[in-house]
Amino acid sequence: MLETRLTELLGCKYPIVQTAMGWVAEPRLVAGSCNAGGFGFLAGATIPPEEMERDILRVKELTDKPFGVNFHMYQPNAADIVDMVIRHGVRAVSYSRSPGPEFIKKLKDAGVICMPTVGLPKHAIKAVELGADAVTVQGGEGGGHTGSVPTTLLIPQVIDAVGQQVPVVAAGGFKDGRGLTAALAWGADGIAMGTRFLMTEESPVPRETLQRYIDCKNPGTIIVSKAMDGLPQRMIMNELLTELEKASTLRKLIIAMRNGLAFRQHTGATFFSLLKSAIAMGKDDDMTAAQAIMSANAPMIIQKAMVDGQPSQGVLPSGQVAGVIDELMTCEALITSIVAEAEQSLSRLAQRAI
Repeated sequence: MLETRLTELLGCKYPIVQTAMGWVAEPRLVAGSCNAGGFGFLAGATIPPEEMERDILRVKELTDKPFGVNFHMYQPNAADIVDMVIRHGVRAVSYSRSPGPEFIKKLKDAGVICMPTVGLPKHAIKAVELGADAVTVQGGEGGGHTGSVPTTLLIPQVIDAVGQQVPVVAAGGFKDGRGLTAALAWGADGIAMGTRFLMTEESPVPRETLQRYIDCKNPGTIIVSKAMDGLPQRMIMNELLTELEKASTLRKLIIAMRNGLAFRQHTGATFFSLLKSAIAMGKDDDMTAAQAIMSANAPMIIQKAMVDGQPSQGVLPSGQVAGVIDELMTCEALITSIVAEAEQSLSRLAQRAI
C-alpha cells in the first residue's frame, strides 16, 4: 500500500523521511531511521568537512540502506560536501537554499538525487526548473524557519504546481499514520518529519533538553519568532528566547557577530568566507545585511541546547506537533506504528469506497 514514487526514487521501504536537523541528525539517528524502513538525512551544515566525512562513514557502518546528506549552498565547505557525497555514493542531498546550477549538474551527473525543501509553490517550480528530482514542502506548522501557510493548504497547491513532474513530500505537523494517510490523499508521495524524530530514543539531544519538548503541552509556548535573524522561526518559548525578544537590534547584532565568530572557529571557515556567504544569502534570498549576518547566530545558540544540554541558554526549534507527543520511541517502533496505522486507515477508506 505504501509504495510510492518516493520509495522508488530513494530506495527506501516506506515513504517516511527523517529531516536533517542541525546538531540532531547524527549517524545513529540516520541509521536508525533507515534501518526501520524510512529514509534519513545526515546534517551537514553545522560541522567541519573532516567530521562530515567521518559521519558519512559512520552511517555506512551502521546501515547498508541508502541515506542522504543535507547542506546549504552558502556554507563555506559546500563544494567539499558535494565531492564527499559523490565519492561515498550517498543516495540523495537535501537543501533549503538551492545550490547553483553547477552544483546541481555535478550531483545529477553522478546519480545523486536532489531533494530541496521549499515553502511556496513558486519556490517548488523554481527548484524543479533547476533540476530537483523531488521536493519537500514544509507548511507553517513545521519547526525552525517556516512560512505562514498551513500544511493543509500548501501541499495541494504545490502538488498542483509540480506534482506531475516530481514526487512531493509533505512536511510540517506530521507524527503518525493518520497524517501519512492524509498526505497521500492530497496527492503527496510521502511525509517528512523533524520534531518527531528529534523526540526518539536514537536522538542525540541531551535528556535535559528533550524534557523541555516532552513537557511542552501548551501550544501557545511553541511560537513563531523573528528574534534570531529577523526571519520567522518556530521555537519553544524559553528563557533565552524571552531575552532575545526584548533585546534591541544592536544587541541582537552583537550577539550574532559573537556567535558567527564562534561558528567560524568550529567549522574552520575564514571570516572572509563567512562574510562572503552572508552577502550571497542577502542577494539571493532578499535578506537585509543584518539578517544575513544574524543568520550565523543560529547554529551556536542551537548547539547550547542540542549538544551542551543547556535548554535555558539555547533556542529550541520545534514544530507544533511537539505539543501532542508525550513519549520517546525508538525509530523502529515509531515507523512501525506509523505504517500500521496508515495501512489500517487506507483499508478503511477502501472499504467505504466499495
